[in-house]
Amino acid sequence: MSLRGRMTAYLVGLHAVFLILAFLLYRQRPLVIVGVELLLLASLVVGLLLIGRALQPLDYARRFHELLQDGNYAARLQQSPHDELADLVDLFNRMLDALYQERLKLGEQRGFLDRLLEASPSAVIAFDFDGRISLINASAAALLGLANPAGLSLRDWLNGRGAFLAELDSSGRQRSLDLLRQLDQLPAGESRLLTDADGRRYRCQRSQFFDRGFPRDFLLIEELTRELESSEKSTYEKLVRVLAHEVNNTVAATRSVLDSLLFYQPQLAAADASDFSTAIDAVKRRNTSLGEFIDRFSRVVKMPAAEAHATDLREVLDDIARLYREHCRTLGIHIGWQRADPIGAQLLDRNLMEQALLNIVKNAVEAVEATQKQSGQSGGHVHLELVQEDARVRLSVIDSGNRLGEVPPGQMFTPFFTTKKGGQGIGLLFVREVMNRHALSYRLAPTGHGETRFDIWFPL
Repeated sequence: MSLRGRMTAYLVGLHAVFLILAFLLYRQRPLVIVGVELLLLASLVVGLLLIGRALQPLDYARRFHELLQDGNYAARLQQSPHDELADLVDLFNRMLDALYQERLKLGEQRGFLDRLLEASPSAVIAFDFDGRISLINASAAALLGLANPAGLSLRDWLNGRGAFLAELDSSGRQRSLDLLRQLDQLPAGESRLLTDADGRRYRCQRSQFFDRGFPRDFLLIEELTRELESSEKSTYEKLVRVLAHEVNNTVAATRSVLDSLLFYQPQLAAADASDFSTAIDAVKRRNTSLGEFIDRFSRVVKMPAAEAHATDLREVLDDIARLYREHCRTLGIHIGWQRADPIGAQLLDRNLMEQALLNIVKNAVEAVEATQKQSGQSGGHVHLELVQEDARVRLSVIDSGNRLGEVPPGQMFTPFFTTKKGGQGIGLLFVREVMNRHALSYRLAPTGHGETRFDIWFPL
């Protein structure tokens, strides 16, 4: 029974006893007893009214509790103008108003945060208390290609229980798995530079925030590939310009001195003149080679802007294949098309793209040749593919050289890095510059089946 019920029962029972006693004494003094009974009835009515007033704060508290449970912070408790409980009601109403304003502020901040996360180029993933994904923004979904990630942990994809987007091919899924594996191993509170299978680099940080007094993890992933490439490019441009300036000045002065020295050849004995002339010619040839060496580096720095014209990619590759066909035949290497879908002309700078593809095919042929010399076997291949995919065209150069198996993907396009003996490390650097100037996606990676492939994607 409630407090109101108990108090009412007590008051009614007490007055009932007095009324019964007064009724029993009614015959002795009837007028007095009638007056007493009227007083008792009035006392009962006044007592009930006082109980209602005394318990009114509890009614306000109960109503306030109901409003809190329903989350109806916009409602207000009503009061009479001369109510002595006005201060209590006003306190409850001010508390409801404060909660309403706080909820409104949090809702606006949450809306702003949601829009900010969706528009952010950085990938953000938040986890619940059990390590399952509770929030993932558009950048993270596009980066990892996860389908319906809510409620799953990163390990679910590593164990084969998570699904990928339908448009993601096998290589894209492998790239996502490699990145997911690195993200899953990232300890809380640490920031690391991660590299995926395509060589793209990311700054990843796992941090925590508190929700209802307990910590929850979130991941912040920012792609640094363009930023680092821009920094690298600026650095090697300065280096190449300084080297070119110093070397060209030295080469020019040395060439002039060597030409002057040849004027003294007739003054020497016949036997000495021949040796003198041979030595001078050797130094001049070395001097010329040094100039050509530095000129190759300068071409990357001084590359002209791309001028796009309608270009037939198959025609360009046919010319390159014809150029290397005889050389490959003597080495026992098959070079040719494995698949060539009919596609339209692409808007490209033909000269730059032809030089880049020439570098790619040349590297493939040299890789196969090096592998054949190492194994003592022939029968290698360099296959070309031109494939129309969903919304783009893929051009692939696939070789059986398999020289990149032990090379970290992040190093393949690093300036001046090379796997060839005597290489200068500028071929892929030149290719990267051409691809970036055409805003094309590309990838160089081993297939895992004894082959290496260079893929370039062109828009339709």
